[in-house]
Amino acid sequence: MSSFTAYYGLTCNPFDKQSLKERDHFESSDFKEMTSRLNYLKDVRGIGVFTARPGMGKTFVLRCFAAGLNPNLYHMAYICLSTVGVTDFYKEFCGILGVSQKGSKPALFKAIQEQIYYLYKEKRQPLILAIDEAQELSTSILNDLKMIMNFRYDSLNCFTLILVGESQLNIKLSLPIHEAIRQRITVHYDFKGLTADEIPAYVRHKIHVAGGADSIIDDAAMASVHSLSQGNPRVIDTLMTDALTIGAQMDKKVIDAEVIMAAANNRQLG
Repeated sequence: MSSFTAYYGLTCNPFDKQSLKERDHFESSDFKEMTSRLNYLKDVRGIGVFTARPGMGKTFVLRCFAAGLNPNLYHMAYICLSTVGVTDFYKEFCGILGVSQKGSKPALFKAIQEQIYYLYKEKRQPLILAIDEAQELSTSILNDLKMIMNFRYDSLNCFTLILVGESQLNIKLSLPIHEAIRQRITVHYDFKGLTADEIPAYVRHKIHVAGGADSIIDDAAMASVHSLSQGNPRVIDTLMTDALTIGAQMDKKVIDAEVIMAAANNRQLG
């Protein structure tokens, strides 16, 4: 437990992502927009692209969506992509589908397509494949994903592909070589960040989840958080963790703008 939790009457550090459970999420505009599109996508099947700057919470929204799925109706799979070659990607894909990872690339491709079709047609649990850090996908893998999605002379959508990544994914997909996969994109959302109204609500929501009171932080401090964070949840979480630590050290029962600026200087955010 962090040193400041008892000082501020908190059950945990409310700004530590490891303490955050899916049920305790804050429903920002970004959260609602991505969730709405994911729910649509799971039923129509196709490709969804979700992009944001680092720290905006896109992976957490995906986690909440996955947690809410009925496992009897959908087969959810998740790959967090590091830079890999096509064959390694195929092997990882086979691994999450529970099929053999041995054989040539054509054999792996066939095994993947057959299992996807089996999940869709026989088990009636269509695959939802989420690829995180998708800005790292190579041209070869993107081209192969397009081919994997081609069933029955391209007349059937058997599974949902969710590409989640940083903003440069949009640039990559805009290249002429990716026109075919771009045409298949069903939904596309780029995160906006927390608004001026959402930032204080976000901070107070997290404090409440950890059993704290609104009085822990004053309005001037909240205005400072807004100006320093640019609506980025990860920056807010880091800033508030430092502010609570420094506030407890300074024996301040209320986090004020002075404490926020000290936290910002600690992170060189000012």
